[in-house]
Amino acid sequence: METTPFSEELIDSHLLVDVRTPLEFEEDHIPGAINVPLLTNEERVEIGILHKESGPYAARRRGLELTAHRFPEMVRYIADSAAGRPILVYCWRGGLRSKTVTSILDLAGLKAIQLIGGYKSYRHVVSEYFTPYLPKTPLIVLHGMTGIGKTTLLQLLKERGNSVLDLEGLACHRGSAFGQLGLNQDLTQKRFETLLWDACRKAPAGQPLILEGESERIGRVSLPGDFYQKMAQGIRVWCHATLETRVQRLIDEYGLPAYKDEMGDALQRIRKKLGGKRCEELAGNLERWEMDEFMKGLVCDYYDKVYYKNRTWEADYQLDMEDFDHAAQELERFLAQRSAG
Repeated sequence: METTPFSEELIDSHLLVDVRTPLEFEEDHIPGAINVPLLTNEERVEIGILHKESGPYAARRRGLELTAHRFPEMVRYIADSAAGRPILVYCWRGGLRSKTVTSILDLAGLKAIQLIGGYKSYRHVVSEYFTPYLPKTPLIVLHGMTGIGKTTLLQLLKERGNSVLDLEGLACHRGSAFGQLGLNQDLTQKRFETLLWDACRKAPAGQPLILEGESERIGRVSLPGDFYQKMAQGIRVWCHATLETRVQRLIDEYGLPAYKDEMGDALQRIRKKLGGKRCEELAGNLERWEMDEFMKGLVCDYYDKVYYKNRTWEADYQLDMEDFDHAAQELERFLAQRSAG
């Protein structure tokens, strides 16, 4: 049976088969992998208890009883999914589960390889990638007050062929007190790190990488290694727009009746910073659906006092964000001049 250590090239050349349980797979998995669990979540618990109480022989016999009838269907599904590609099989640490499935695939005449060290060896690669993080190209970091529209600009820049990293999109959170509205941040820290690693490795080496300035924490997940510190050392672009523009953009993004209850809950979470009286005033605006007053109050009395209030650094470039198309063109011009100079 053939084995191999992990490398990035395997992701692009092989069908990756994760034979861990659905729960393990959901927590995180190698990019592009499919889940073909040898054991269910409950069966893995049962086997673990049996191994501890009665030893490996009893556990292996029980494992065979539970799984043998599934082998033909597993082989068919994996073969169909591979569509002629070589197959890489992994479990938690390159043990019996992946060895079993790799052997069965070999017996069925399929070219299958077991990953040495399993998922654990892959996690080591991801952790090392961010400690330290060594960007392949300059980081262009967009900063600016809430409501500027940095995420919208990033999407436009991507459509125009620029290299973009959407941290909030990867984290499923907008990175603010109201950042969870309409989103479900149910991914784990490990999953976030995998998504970030995969996006970074795929970024073109010949283009600056444009991303939004974020806190070290984005909702419940954190930027890994020294990624945050490397962002702070990037090329800083300060984005600005009028208060009226920012308020309207917040209304356009958040001002949906379906978000009303969530906005009320988020408002109460920042009650201490707003002060009880101001919080109740804004709660009244929200209840009467006075979105202009509500959003203006959040911007002036919360966001602008909390975010960037201690900014001591000078921006490398000032970007007017009143018009997104114009802003994209101006940023591209700045980057081209910087590259040429």
